[in-house]
Amino acid sequence: MSAPPAPTRAARDALAWTHSARFLTTASRLDQLPPTELPEIAFVGRSNAGKSTAINTLAQQRRLAFASKTPGRTQHINLFALGPKDAPDALFADLPGYGYAAVERAAKLRWQQVMADYLDLRRSLSGVVLLVDARLGLTDLDRRLLAFIAPRVRTGQVKLLVLLTKADKLSRREADAALRAATEALGEIASEHADIGVALFSALARSGVDDVATTLHGWTRVAQPQP
Repeated sequence: MSAPPAPTRAARDALAWTHSARFLTTASRLDQLPPTELPEIAFVGRSNAGKSTAINTLAQQRRLAFASKTPGRTQHINLFALGPKDAPDALFADLPGYGYAAVERAAKLRWQQVMADYLDLRRSLSGVVLLVDARLGLTDLDRRLLAFIAPRVRTGQVKLLVLLTKADKLSRREADAALRAATEALGEIASEHADIGVALFSALARSGVDDVATTLHGWTRVAQPQP
Protein backbone atom coordinates (compact mmCIF):
# COMPACT_ATOMS: atom_id res chain seq x y z
CA MET A 1 0.00 0.00 0.00
CA SER A 2 1.53 3.31 -1.05
CA ALA A 3 2.04 6.13 1.42
CA PRO A 4 -0.33 9.10 1.21
CA PRO A 5 1.02 12.07 -0.75
CA ALA A 6 2.88 14.72 1.21
CA PRO A 7 0.86 17.86 2.00
CA THR A 8 1.26 20.72 -0.44
CA ARG A 9 2.84 24.00 0.66
CA ALA A 10 -0.64 25.55 0.82
CA ALA A 11 -1.87 22.69 3.02
CA ARG A 12 1.13 22.96 5.35
CA ASP A 13 0.56 26.70 5.75
CA ALA A 14 -3.15 26.15 6.35
CA LEU A 15 -2.57 23.42 8.94
CA ALA A 16 -0.04 25.59 10.78
CA TRP A 17 -2.71 28.31 10.84
CA THR A 18 -5.48 26.04 12.15
CA HIS A 19 -3.06 24.63 14.74
CA SER A 20 -2.70 28.15 16.16
CA ALA A 21 -6.36 28.13 17.29
CA ARG A 22 -6.89 29.01 20.96
CA PHE A 23 -9.95 29.70 23.07
CA LEU A 24 -11.03 33.34 23.10
CA THR A 25 -14.42 33.63 24.79
CA THR A 26 -17.83 32.04 25.26
CA ALA A 27 -21.26 33.66 25.13
CA SER A 28 -24.86 32.62 25.65
CA ARG A 29 -26.22 35.63 23.75
CA LEU A 30 -25.17 37.52 20.66
CA ASP A 31 -24.64 40.78 22.55
CA GLN A 32 -22.05 39.06 24.74
CA LEU A 33 -19.73 38.45 21.80
CA PRO A 34 -16.94 40.98 21.24
CA PRO A 35 -17.29 43.24 18.19
CA THR A 36 -14.59 42.44 15.66
CA GLU A 37 -13.51 43.17 12.12
CA LEU A 38 -11.82 39.77 11.82
CA PRO A 39 -13.42 37.24 9.45
CA GLU A 40 -15.37 34.67 11.42
CA ILE A 41 -16.04 31.07 10.35
CA ALA A 42 -18.94 29.34 12.10
CA PHE A 43 -19.21 25.58 12.58
CA VAL A 44 -22.77 24.34 12.86
CA GLY A 45 -24.62 21.04 12.61
CA ARG A 46 -26.73 18.44 14.35
CA SER A 47 -25.54 17.49 17.82
CA ASN A 48 -24.25 14.09 16.67
CA ALA A 49 -22.59 15.21 13.43
CA GLY A 50 -19.08 15.43 14.94
CA LYS A 51 -18.76 19.22 14.99
CA SER A 52 -16.42 19.61 17.95
CA THR A 53 -14.37 16.61 16.83
CA ALA A 54 -13.89 18.19 13.40
CA ILE A 55 -12.71 21.46 14.96
CA ASN A 56 -10.24 19.58 17.16
CA THR A 57 -8.97 17.56 14.19
CA LEU A 58 -8.45 20.65 12.06
CA ALA A 59 -6.65 22.36 14.95
CA GLN A 60 -4.61 19.22 15.72
CA GLN A 61 -5.59 19.63 19.35
CA ARG A 62 -7.43 17.07 21.45
CA ARG A 63 -9.57 19.33 23.63
CA LEU A 64 -9.83 22.72 21.98
CA ALA A 65 -13.56 22.31 21.40
CA PHE A 66 -15.47 20.22 23.91
CA ALA A 67 -16.27 16.89 22.25
CA SER A 68 -18.62 14.89 24.44
CA LYS A 69 -20.03 11.38 24.01
CA THR A 70 -23.32 12.97 25.04
CA PRO A 71 -24.65 15.07 22.13
CA GLY A 72 -26.02 18.50 22.95
CA ARG A 73 -23.36 19.59 25.43
CA THR A 74 -22.27 22.72 23.50
CA GLN A 75 -24.75 25.27 24.86
CA HIS A 76 -22.96 28.51 24.04
CA ILE A 77 -21.18 30.17 21.16
CA ASN A 78 -17.48 29.52 21.68
CA LEU A 79 -14.96 31.68 19.83
CA PHE A 80 -11.40 30.66 18.99
CA ALA A 81 -8.73 33.02 17.67
CA LEU A 82 -6.31 32.01 14.91
CA GLY A 83 -3.08 33.45 13.61
CA PRO A 84 -0.25 35.19 15.50
CA LYS A 85 -0.93 35.51 19.23
CA ASP A 86 -0.36 39.25 19.19
CA ALA A 87 -2.31 39.81 15.95
CA PRO A 88 -5.01 37.19 15.29
CA ASP A 89 -6.33 37.23 11.75
CA ALA A 90 -9.52 35.15 11.99
CA LEU A 91 -11.95 33.51 14.39
CA PHE A 92 -13.67 30.12 14.52
CA ALA A 93 -17.12 30.03 16.13
CA ASP A 94 -18.42 26.74 17.54
CA LEU A 95 -22.22 27.07 17.61
CA PRO A 96 -24.66 24.98 19.67
CA GLY A 97 -25.69 21.74 18.03
CA TYR A 98 -29.31 21.18 17.13
CA GLY A 99 -31.80 18.35 16.80
CA TYR A 100 -30.93 16.21 19.82
CA ALA A 101 -34.13 14.75 21.27
CA ALA A 102 -32.93 14.39 24.88
CA VAL A 103 -32.44 18.13 25.33
CA GLU A 104 -35.45 19.80 26.94
CA ARG A 105 -37.63 21.93 24.69
CA ALA A 106 -36.93 25.25 26.45
CA ALA A 107 -33.18 24.78 26.03
CA LYS A 108 -33.61 23.81 22.38
CA LEU A 109 -35.62 26.93 21.65
CA ARG A 110 -33.10 29.15 23.43
CA TRP A 111 -30.13 27.65 21.57
CA GLN A 112 -31.96 27.87 18.26
CA GLN A 113 -32.66 31.56 18.82
CA VAL A 114 -29.05 32.27 19.76
CA MET A 115 -27.86 30.45 16.64
CA ALA A 116 -30.41 32.18 14.41
CA ASP A 117 -29.43 35.61 15.74
CA TYR A 118 -25.78 34.84 15.14
CA LEU A 119 -26.22 33.53 11.59
CA ASP A 120 -28.58 36.33 10.61
CA LEU A 121 -27.01 39.34 12.31
CA ARG A 122 -23.34 38.73 13.06
CA ARG A 123 -21.60 41.29 10.87
CA SER A 124 -18.17 39.62 10.92
CA LEU A 125 -19.51 36.22 9.80
CA SER A 126 -17.73 35.38 6.54
CA GLY A 127 -18.11 31.60 6.30
CA VAL A 128 -20.27 28.72 7.53
CA VAL A 129 -19.17 25.10 7.80
CA LEU A 130 -22.22 22.84 8.03
CA LEU A 131 -21.36 19.40 9.35
CA VAL A 132 -23.58 16.54 8.21
CA ASP A 133 -23.26 12.86 9.07
CA ALA A 134 -22.42 11.33 5.69
CA ARG A 135 -24.44 8.21 6.52
CA LEU A 136 -27.63 10.25 7.02
CA GLY A 137 -27.20 13.00 4.45
CA LEU A 138 -28.95 16.34 4.78
CA THR A 139 -31.82 16.05 7.24
CA ASP A 140 -34.86 18.30 7.36
CA LEU A 141 -33.20 20.38 10.08
CA ASP A 142 -30.07 20.78 7.96
CA ARG A 143 -32.16 21.90 4.99
CA ARG A 144 -33.98 24.42 7.16
CA LEU A 145 -30.66 25.84 8.29
CA LEU A 146 -29.49 26.09 4.69
CA ALA A 147 -32.68 27.92 3.74
CA PHE A 148 -32.13 30.29 6.66
CA ILE A 149 -28.61 31.30 5.61
CA ALA A 150 -29.35 31.16 1.87
CA PRO A 151 -29.87 34.95 1.48
CA ARG A 152 -26.38 35.71 2.84
CA VAL A 153 -24.82 32.88 0.81
CA ARG A 154 -26.48 33.86 -2.49
CA THR A 155 -25.20 37.42 -2.24
CA GLY A 156 -21.66 36.23 -1.54
CA GLN A 157 -21.63 37.79 1.91
CA VAL A 158 -21.10 34.38 3.53
CA LYS A 159 -19.25 31.38 2.08
CA LEU A 160 -20.55 27.86 2.68
CA LEU A 161 -18.86 24.48 3.01
CA VAL A 162 -20.85 21.32 3.75
CA LEU A 163 -18.67 18.67 5.39
CA LEU A 164 -19.92 15.10 5.14
CA THR A 165 -18.43 13.69 8.34
CA LYS A 166 -17.68 10.10 9.38
CA ALA A 167 -16.92 9.34 5.73
CA ASP A 168 -14.67 6.43 6.78
CA LYS A 169 -17.85 4.48 7.55
CA LEU A 170 -18.96 4.60 3.90
CA SER A 171 -17.96 2.49 0.92
CA ARG A 172 -16.64 4.31 -2.13
CA ARG A 173 -20.01 3.93 -3.85
CA GLU A 174 -21.88 5.23 -0.79
CA ALA A 175 -19.48 8.18 -0.48
CA ASP A 176 -19.99 9.12 -4.14
CA ALA A 177 -23.76 8.93 -3.68
CA ALA A 178 -23.58 11.13 -0.55
CA LEU A 179 -21.55 13.73 -2.45
CA ARG A 180 -24.00 13.76 -5.35
CA ALA A 181 -27.02 14.12 -3.07
CA ALA A 182 -25.48 16.99 -1.11
CA THR A 183 -24.34 18.76 -4.27
CA GLU A 184 -27.83 18.53 -5.74
CA ALA A 185 -29.36 19.94 -2.56
CA LEU A 186 -26.92 22.86 -2.54
CA GLY A 187 -27.94 23.71 -6.09
CA GLU A 188 -31.13 25.14 -4.61
CA ILE A 189 -29.22 28.04 -3.05
CA ALA A 190 -26.57 28.52 -5.71
CA SER A 191 -26.08 31.82 -7.53
CA GLU A 192 -23.36 33.55 -9.53
CA HIS A 193 -22.10 35.21 -6.34
CA ALA A 194 -22.30 32.19 -4.03
CA ASP A 195 -19.15 30.40 -2.84
CA ILE A 196 -20.41 26.90 -1.99
CA GLY A 197 -18.55 23.63 -1.56
CA VAL A 198 -19.10 20.09 -0.32
CA ALA A 199 -16.46 17.63 0.86
CA LEU A 200 -16.07 14.25 2.52
CA PHE A 201 -14.38 14.35 5.92
CA SER A 202 -13.22 11.80 8.46
CA ALA A 203 -11.59 12.77 11.73
CA LEU A 204 -10.74 9.12 12.43
CA ALA A 205 -9.02 8.53 9.09
CA ARG A 206 -7.88 12.17 8.79
CA SER A 207 -9.25 12.26 5.25
CA GLY A 208 -10.20 15.64 3.87
CA VAL A 209 -8.36 17.50 6.64
CA ASP A 210 -5.71 19.11 4.39
CA ASP A 211 -8.27 20.26 1.82
CA VAL A 212 -10.67 21.68 4.39
CA ALA A 213 -7.92 23.55 6.23
CA THR A 214 -6.72 24.97 2.91
CA THR A 215 -10.23 26.08 1.98
CA LEU A 216 -10.86 27.83 5.30
CA HIS A 217 -7.44 29.46 5.26
CA GLY A 218 -8.17 30.74 1.76
CA TRP A 219 -11.49 32.17 2.91
CA THR A 220 -9.79 34.37 5.48
CA ARG A 221 -7.09 35.52 3.09
CA VAL A 222 -9.76 36.69 0.64
CA ALA A 223 -11.80 38.28 3.41
CA GLN A 224 -8.96 40.54 4.53
CA PRO A 225 -7.46 43.40 2.54
CA GLN A 226 -3.97 42.64 1.37
CA PRO A 227 -1.15 45.15 2.02
